[in-house]
Amino acid sequence: MRSYDEILALAAERKGSFGAVLEDIPVPLGPEALAAIPDDRWLSMMARCIFQAGISWKVVEAKWPGIEEAFHSFDIGRVSMMDDGWFDALVADARVIRSGAKIAAIRDNAAFIRRVAAEHGSFGRRVADWPASDFAGLVAWLGREGSRLGGSTGPYVLRFMGRDGYILSEDVVKRLVAEGVIDGPPTSARARAAVQAAFDHWQAQSGQTLTTISRVLARSIG
Repeated sequence: MRSYDEILALAAERKGSFGAVLEDIPVPLGPEALAAIPDDRWLSMMARCIFQAGISWKVVEAKWPGIEEAFHSFDIGRVSMMDDGWFDALVADARVIRSGAKIAAIRDNAAFIRRVAAEHGSFGRRVADWPASDFAGLVAWLGREGSRLGGSTGPYVLRFMGRDGYILSEDVVKRLVAEGVIDGPPTSARARAAVQAAFDHWQAQSGQTLTTISRVLARSIG
C-alpha cells in the first residue's frame, strides 16, 4: 500500500499540481458545531439526499424551497407524526418529488431523529460524539437505523452536514483496490473494516482529515 504522500503525488501529476488536488475540499466542523445543528436541519439534509438519489440534483435544487414549505421546514415532531391524509397530499403535491417511498422514508427518519435526540440530547450530538476511528460504524448505523440512508446516501448526508469522513465513490474504491486494501466494492464487514484501517493509517501519516484523504484518493484516479 502506498503512503499518503505517494498517492497525493499521483493525484498532483494527474491534476497538474498539488494545489489543484487540494482546492475546494470542505473543512469539517468541530464536535460542538456539529452538535449545535438543529434536528430539523439533519432531517432536511436527509430528505435532500434521499430525493436526489437516482435523479438530477438540479431538479431537486430547483424544487427545494417548495419542498421545505411542503414539509413545514422539516419540523421533527410534525413530520414524525405524519398521518395518511398528509402523506397522500404530499404524494400529490407538485412542489415535491412525488415518490411515496421517499416521502415515507423522510417520515421514518423524522421518527429516527426524534428517538436519537431523546436519548442523546440531539441528533447532532450523537453524530459528533461518534468516534473518529469508527466512521465505518457511523455509516453502518445510519444505514441500519435510518430509512434509505444506505449506500452513499448516508455518507453524503454526513459530508454535507460537516462531519469528517470518507465517501466510497467509484474512484475512491478504485484507488483502494489498486492499493490492495480491498478487491472490489466493500460490501462485507471485513472489507469495510479494512477500508477504515487504511484511512486511519493514512491519517496517522499525514495529519489530514478523512475528508481530505478521501478527495485525494478520488483525484488520483483517471
